[in-house]
This record gives sequence, structure tokens and C-alpha cells, in this order.
Amino acid sequence: MRPARTGSGAPAGPARASGDDRRDLLLLVARWCYERRPVVLSSGKASDYYLDCRRVTLDPEGAQLCGRVLYSMYAALGERVAAVGGPTLGADPLVVAFLLTALGHGERIPGFLVRKAAKEHGTRSRIEGAAGVPAGARVLLLEDVLTTGRSLVQAAEAVREAGFDPVHALVLVDREEGGREALSEAGLPVRAVFCASEVVRAADGRGEGPT
Repeated sequence: MRPARTGSGAPAGPARASGDDRRDLLLLVARWCYERRPVVLSSGKASDYYLDCRRVTLDPEGAQLCGRVLYSMYAALGERVAAVGGPTLGADPLVVAFLLTALGHGERIPGFLVRKAAKEHGTRSRIEGAAGVPAGARVLLLEDVLTTGRSLVQAAEAVREAGFDPVHALVLVDREEGGREALSEAGLPVRAVFCASEVVRAADGRGEGPT
């Protein structure tokens, strides 16, 4: 159970991301998502801490902050894309938050999700929501936590097989465990909102954030 947060540090409605947005988002991730305990990750690696970013990405204030910060990072890249998506389930709320923020800035960008495996019925596709996106279109990938990079590498492969061009990835937290290097080898540049070490410092009271 995450701690209750009184008040809201985020103004209503879409706005440009500021240093305050990033600081407030870091505080939420550190307070709500970080747990110091032994855990075996989906990669099979053992870790002494756990990050459950869905506690923030599925929260109204957290989702709003994620949308503003990620959209600001995308705008800073200077690369226009035709669609934004990512591997389900981690990317799902991030994609929606991003699309709504983009719309508030007058940019209508469709979204899509990448299944771990193709459906056994219907379209039998791994990609959901890409109808209308032209072949060869440049797309942006999102993910909540980057560990080994496997899920994003596999999503990028599926996107390329579907005829699109993934040009960049943005992640909420990079656990600094080789994922960035794996994505580089796969030809997918990546930027993170936070590194795990920054989240740990904030959780321990040694990082930035309002007192």
C-alpha cells in the first residue's frame, strides 16, 4: 500500500513539463514504487530492491506527470513520429498519458501496444492499435522500467516486422543493469527519465524533492 499524498503538486490540464514536474514525479516514484527487499526479477536476476512503477503510472496525478515529462523529453529530441507505443503491460498507461498530453499541445498522435505473442484469433497480430499508421512510419517506444532491455528489444523487432521504424525509446526508470547497452546494440537509442540510483537516493532522503 503506497503512502497517502496530501494535496497535488501538479496543475490541472496539459502544460509544459518543468523542473518541478520532474521533481514531483521522482518523489512519487521514490515513495510509492521503490521497495528495499530481496526479489527475483522477470529477467531471472536477483536484486535487493523492487520497483513497481504501475503504482505511479496508474495513479491520476502520477499519470499526468508521466505524460508531461515524457512528452517534454520527446519534444526535446526534435524527431517527429507518426505513432507512440510500447510493450504491454508496462507501457500501456504511459502511452495513454503521453497521447493525452500531446493532444493538449495540439499534436494528435495515435498509440499502439505490442503483445508478447501474437493473438491466436482475429488479426493474429502482435501490434494493437496501429491501424491507419502508414508503412515505414517513424514511431516512438515507451516503457516503465528498463532492466536487461529484452522487452523493448522484442517490441522493436515486432514493430519492424510490422513495417514501422522505431527511432527512439523513452523509459521511466533505468535500473542500470545493461538494458541501455542492449538497446544500443539493437539499434534503438534510449533515454530515461530517472536512473535507479537517483530513485534510491530520493527514497533514502538523499535526493531532490520537496521536504
